Amino acid sequence: MAARRNASGSRFNKNPLTLALATALMFPLGVVHAQDATEEDSQESTEEAAPTNTSTLDAVTVTGSRIAKSTFNSVSPIQVIPREESTVAGFNSTAGLLQSNAVTGGSDQINNAYGGYVVNGGPGVNTLSLRGLGPTRSLLLVNGRRLSPSGSRGAVGSVDLNTLPNIMVEHVEVLKDGASAIYGSDAVAGVVNVVTKSKFDGVAVEFQTNATQNGGGLETRWGTLFGTSGDKWRVSGSLEIYDRQEVTMGDRDWASDCPRPLLGRDDATGRYGADDYIDPTTGEPKCWGLDAGGVTINTLGTQYLLGRPGLGSLGYYGTYDPDNMPPGGFDYFNRWRPNASVTDGDLPGYEGVDLEGRTTYDPTMKRESLISPTTNVTGFLQGSMDLGVMGDAEAYFEALITRRESEQTGYLQHTVDYAVGSPLLGDLSWLPRMSAAPADGSTNGLPIAARAFIGWGLYGNRQTIDFGRYTAGLRGDLGSSWSYDGYLSYGRSDADYYTDNRLTDRIAKSYDVVSDGNGGFVCRDTSDGCVAAPVLSADVVAGNLSQAYRNYIMQETHGSTIYEEETAAFGVSGPLFDIPFGGTVAAAFGVEYRGMEIDDTPDINSINSNLYGFTSSTPTRGEDSVKEAYAEFEIPLLSGLPGAQELTFNLSGRYTDYDSYGSDDTWKLGMLWTPVDWLSLRASRGTSFRAPALFEQFLGASSGFANQSGDPCNDWGNATDTNSNTYLNCSSLGLPPNFNATNSITVYTQGGAETGLSAETSEAVTAGLVFQPEFGDGFGDLSFAADYFSIEVKNGVARLSGAQVLALCYGQSQAEFTAGSGYCSLVQRAANNSLTVTTGYINVARDKVRGWDFTTRYARDIGQGRFVANLAVTSFLEQGGQTLPSVEYKDYSGTIGAPELTGQLDLNYTIRNWRVRYGLDWVGSVESYSYYEKYDGVDYRPTYQMAIDDYFLHNLSLKYTGDDWSVTGGIRNVADKDPPVVSTGAYTTIGNAPLYSGYDYFGRTFFLNFSKEF
Repeated sequence: MAARRNASGSRFNKNPLTLALATALMFPLGVVHAQDATEEDSQESTEEAAPTNTSTLDAVTVTGSRIAKSTFNSVSPIQVIPREESTVAGFNSTAGLLQSNAVTGGSDQINNAYGGYVVNGGPGVNTLSLRGLGPTRSLLLVNGRRLSPSGSRGAVGSVDLNTLPNIMVEHVEVLKDGASAIYGSDAVAGVVNVVTKSKFDGVAVEFQTNATQNGGGLETRWGTLFGTSGDKWRVSGSLEIYDRQEVTMGDRDWASDCPRPLLGRDDATGRYGADDYIDPTTGEPKCWGLDAGGVTINTLGTQYLLGRPGLGSLGYYGTYDPDNMPPGGFDYFNRWRPNASVTDGDLPGYEGVDLEGRTTYDPTMKRESLISPTTNVTGFLQGSMDLGVMGDAEAYFEALITRRESEQTGYLQHTVDYAVGSPLLGDLSWLPRMSAAPADGSTNGLPIAARAFIGWGLYGNRQTIDFGRYTAGLRGDLGSSWSYDGYLSYGRSDADYYTDNRLTDRIAKSYDVVSDGNGGFVCRDTSDGCVAAPVLSADVVAGNLSQAYRNYIMQETHGSTIYEEETAAFGVSGPLFDIPFGGTVAAAFGVEYRGMEIDDTPDINSINSNLYGFTSSTPTRGEDSVKEAYAEFEIPLLSGLPGAQELTFNLSGRYTDYDSYGSDDTWKLGMLWTPVDWLSLRASRGTSFRAPALFEQFLGASSGFANQSGDPCNDWGNATDTNSNTYLNCSSLGLPPNFNATNSITVYTQGGAETGLSAETSEAVTAGLVFQPEFGDGFGDLSFAADYFSIEVKNGVARLSGAQVLALCYGQSQAEFTAGSGYCSLVQRAANNSLTVTTGYINVARDKVRGWDFTTRYARDIGQGRFVANLAVTSFLEQGGQTLPSVEYKDYSGTIGAPELTGQLDLNYTIRNWRVRYGLDWVGSVESYSYYEKYDGVDYRPTYQMAIDDYFLHNLSLKYTGDDWSVTGGIRNVADKDPPVVSTGAYTTIGNAPLYSGYDYFGRTFFLNFSKEF
């Protein structure tokens, strides 16, 4: 009878080969501990010096090929990570493992620290980006079959790692090489295959908790694994609940300490912050809590009026010299802060403040989410039955079902606009129109006399996402040597997302008031329970708003997103013929069909642009389908000869036909040469074809806001290059030289289907060697691998940011700028100098990454135990791109967020039932000065802190394995290392820490894992 297949289609005998030994044959990366691949009653004897699980290997299918082989040797580098490695490293989820530097090589990942940012897949999503090329270019498989996207809002296009099981996982295979010819679209930067346990009899339970020393972020996971089997059938599954509590800004000192610009370097100490503004009210550097100082709270805006300067405020004239001020110590201000001691001037009860003197920090901000909370419930069920017909056919099925409930807490600034002559102005009814504020829709089309900038407080987002993928298939033998596998799969993500939003129409109604006859005001129209806006007062400016008013204008909005994907695939594989002095030529052929559909329906208030100060969007609806055919050939040209222990070529090709973008073909050629037993050389070259994701094609028009500091004309008069197009174009607008924008930039984004968006292509090259010398008894086993990689994406799909569009517009010639042509056709400047930018998805010139992966493994017996060391280092030689052919190509490798060097070191010692592990994660030093000096000709060294030293995280763990149970405990981030510090004006930061997934935000964390089999 044929050997029973595992869930990924591989054929294993009853006792599979340990993954560690299989990996050592080709050594892609450190699998450091011999572990039975199925973990079925495989406890090592306590009398043995080291684990000795062994078995016989039949044909297996390794990620990166459709052809089953009797070894793990491959023309492409493959990293195999058993689940035990994830447990002893302290990861409490498969998402945590996949987003670690061990898999990503230091590329930034979208994780739960991005809850307050607009990301593809919506808040709370976790995605995987290999080589830094983005989630849509990284393919994720479960048991060799692609997992469909999941998430919320209109930009769903990648797998959400929250949908993956944990206790059911046997190991993870990572192919960091382009493989579109094997797997189709998305496999541009690489492939990750999550392989589940193929067979399990009995019941196992597992509990793990990760507790942070500094509070918040407690992770708990309860899981159960179950299975049973008969002579011709088997079924197994798992159910687990993962819960992570919130980490707030206030839970971490480095995040709750208010961010500082860190301007100016002290030459004596080398520290930055010498030029930071010192707040005279505290004697400490100014705290910029809102958008790095882009907005204000507890401040009143008016036309320029005479008033007393607040402590440290310069006013319109920018000086304290009374000779340069109006008489009496007054000055002109258009921003004011309540101060009851001021009894004269145009605004008694208010003191004048300037840009640096205004209030920007509210202690409530400490309650914002740093790491957002989530609860994931995951169920997995798989089974098979031998039918005894159709070539010893086996019918199989899989079902993966998850629910994610996540939420995020953010902080809002609110504005109350008072129209000229409005009774709500109270004693300030005489205020003239603000020159910087035009007629505003929220005040029913009337010009604004005053604007109160108020700290609203906290608001919430929450999501509920139900995901399911269901697969049924049939596999068997065609004759004695060929096999077939065909399956149908259906995936569906059904999301509901909720956000606390202020509604523009309700705000407008609250301004339309009449007297209530008691000295107060009520809404003219009370049909929907309207509550009048507050009368302007110092108390209101201080943020004290009635709860009735808050409840009226703030409503929970609800949108829904459905993403569906259906797949039908059929493939055959087997031997073709034998080659003299070589081996058996094998082949695989197959066809595949995929249909995808997205339907995102935002809240009606979002569709109607009725959300005040928040992103609005219209429905995203579209569908696409693809038909593909592939062929792969494995050609062992030479075998067992002097100078050619093995010489194998692999050739694959795929024809792809998208309903949306037409057809193309991709190919890949690989070679593995082993001249002597201790040395192997491998190389590959291939192409990829990726049609844009559905959201890239059909994203409904959405609106967002960028900080006003992004206006190209801010302080244009002080520019050093007075001949630049930006200087000349800003000058032509008649703006004062010291102009500073006071309104956020509105950015509209839309899909590219209507603008001629086309598919992207890419080319990938790898070349490497595997060195496994034999030093004789006593020295131990040493393996070394070095693999070069180069991936270049051409005609790639990307979205121009609003800042890029503005730079391209203002960088045009004066003639083009004045005419409003070219990129300026996408930019509008209103009468109050507020900017509106329209952008979307386009085909860009290229993205490129190049570098090396180095891996070393050393193992030897020491005393009665076994010592194993693994070292993995990724070195990027290039990480660059350009948005348009007309824009200079820029290499950003080595800058903050894109390190050139990252590494991981694992040291393990196993003796009888005990295993101790030390782990070191390393992110190399980074700096951005060279980047700006090279491309912009500006040396920012004296101005901004834009350099970070080498960053190290130390981890320790200890595991004890009993007869049918095990316990693992340890510490992650033993030294309680904080994230590094940079200037807020240079990068997106949390506090002064750069927003980058390679740095730890949790701090010292203790973990405990307990498992038991019954």
